[in-house]
Amino acid sequence: MLQTNIRNVAIIAHVDHGKTTLVDQLLRAAGAFRENQQVAERVLDSNDQERERGITILAKNISIIYNSVKINIIDTPGHADFGGEVERVLKMADGALLLVDAAEGPMPQTRFVLRHAIDAGLAIMVVINKIDRDGANPEAALNASLDLMMDLGATDEQLEFSMEHVIYASAVQGFARLDPEDGNSNMLPLLDMMIDALPAPVVDVAGPLAMQCVTVDHSSYVGRIGIGRVFSGTIHAGQKILIVKNDGTRTTGQVKQLFTFDYLGRRECKDVVAGDIGAVVGIDGTDIGDVYTDPDNPVELPPIEIDPPTLAVVFEASTSPLVGRDGDIVGGRQLKERLEQERENNVTMRIEELPDKTGVEVAGRGILHLSVLMEQMRREGYEFQVGRPRVLFKKGPGGERLEPIEQAVVECPNEYSGKVIEVFGNAGGSMIDMAPGITQTHLEFKIPTRGIMGLKNRILNVTHGESVFYHTFLEYGPFAGDIGGRPNGAMISMSTEKAVAYALGTLQERGALFVGPGDECYEGMLVGERPRPDDMVVNIARTKQLGNQRSSTADIAVQLTPPRTFTLEEALEYIMDDELVEITPKNIRMRKRLLTETERRKWNVRHGLVNK
Repeated sequence: MLQTNIRNVAIIAHVDHGKTTLVDQLLRAAGAFRENQQVAERVLDSNDQERERGITILAKNISIIYNSVKINIIDTPGHADFGGEVERVLKMADGALLLVDAAEGPMPQTRFVLRHAIDAGLAIMVVINKIDRDGANPEAALNASLDLMMDLGATDEQLEFSMEHVIYASAVQGFARLDPEDGNSNMLPLLDMMIDALPAPVVDVAGPLAMQCVTVDHSSYVGRIGIGRVFSGTIHAGQKILIVKNDGTRTTGQVKQLFTFDYLGRRECKDVVAGDIGAVVGIDGTDIGDVYTDPDNPVELPPIEIDPPTLAVVFEASTSPLVGRDGDIVGGRQLKERLEQERENNVTMRIEELPDKTGVEVAGRGILHLSVLMEQMRREGYEFQVGRPRVLFKKGPGGERLEPIEQAVVECPNEYSGKVIEVFGNAGGSMIDMAPGITQTHLEFKIPTRGIMGLKNRILNVTHGESVFYHTFLEYGPFAGDIGGRPNGAMISMSTEKAVAYALGTLQERGALFVGPGDECYEGMLVGERPRPDDMVVNIARTKQLGNQRSSTADIAVQLTPPRTFTLEEALEYIMDDELVEITPKNIRMRKRLLTETERRKWNVRHGLVNK
């Protein structure tokens, strides 16, 4: 039967096309906020990193009531690194809003999330957003969106639905329109179309219980909370249920508490009916993919499959000479316990201790996916170090070696397109499309994930910062052979002291600096980059020798170029195999794995890299 009073709707889009802002406006239109209530922008991006980065990392569930219909809205991440979230939460939806920027049109990660929505069989309503922006072309954006749906294998029914149900909106201005020029100034046309056009859940209310857990939340009071959709029957507080794991194993448990989503919060309830989304408390050890069902009449649901990780990084306890100065948690045991806790919470990561117990390997979907965990841990007070990200290979049907391949897109001024193509060629990429415009050129490439690391900075350098660069996982393909690493050598500190302006003034003539006067440095730390490929050990604490005939104040002013700073993702992409990133609550430093020059020379001799 149809649950006509419920709609389950996912919002999918490329990064920064306005999903979370649109949800803000839907909440306002449905009366979620009191009149004159002060509400933060992007209210669903509650995580500090989400606000700072301007992206959604974790899928969110809210609900609104409009015309006596409960609309469960799922705000999904748009970045491919958080694809595990997208894949899971789409299982709760019957329809989707595809949000597309009216000026940019579909982008690489639009393709990523849209493919999953099409594969899930969702009815897709197209929302052309930012129609008030300079350069907006709603008609072109709509046509490009429909073309992309065809390319991704949308059914005739899905295409016909999307062509007939289009909304033109400005989430920032708070309006949605059936025609870009109709003058409507509120969000009601979008809410009306969601109720009238998107399908209601088709469920068996009288059948045996079947609910699948797609997200696990945690509470320090009640432990794990399983969140998912009820596909048939009704789940009751206090009910004894059968839990069927992804691997087929079965256990029993009892529902201690039930919650349903109510605007931005959760409301405790006695039961959750088929078609609705709820949260279950009391199932010890519940995990993603668990099916809660009737012990007497168990229902089988397909397991949740998630794309495998493509990159791995080893976390180790810090061995820096400055360890313990910034953070409170520096031990290897605490680091291991924190990562084991993450393993329980985060199904999209693979976390395993190394056989020799020297560290913990964390595998994820990309640099950003991994760096979000590192950033969260440093904010919790941890100090640790990580090695260079390692690409995860797999074997093909014939035993051949396969590696992850990315689709990369660059939008750059026409005059720089040749340099961008050259940079990609040197990194193992091959161009698959080129579309010159009046002022901008659209370039698309296939490139191994190994070649992506460090590529963004090189693209920005050759385009003088005037390019837009996106990439997303495409497929596994044949191993592409050796790809050149960082072309520049590093300047390495020879001592553990504070950097001195006089020394830096001399060194900046020989390359780019990473530190400024007064910065704490230590032996083996990377303090700059030189234009040549070989590393160079430097003295960052050298002072000027003063003679009797020279005043101590003469030439005291040294003109220094501001040091180059690195984000966590940039540092991970920059380092080489023999280098580490040291992460503390206050600093991100790069260093050699072996800190002394003597140790590094012995290692090179032992491995045949230099003559004895």
